[in-house]
Amino acid sequence: MANPKHKHSKARRDKRRTHKKLVPPSFSICAQCHERMLPHRTCLSCGYYKKVAIIAVEEG
Repeated sequence: MANPKHKHSKARRDKRRTHKKLVPPSFSICAQCHERMLPHRTCLSCGYYKKVAIIAVEEG
């Protein structure tokens, strides 16, 4: 197995990890009810995904 011959510095390690920062989730607009929703997921306000009813949502 390959093992490192020299220790990587903390700065070098942290440079590699900068791409995994926490970012807020992006939102898309539901085509049915025009509410904000997470992309590629069922809309929680109307229950539609790609203009097809997936879950039944009670109004009220």
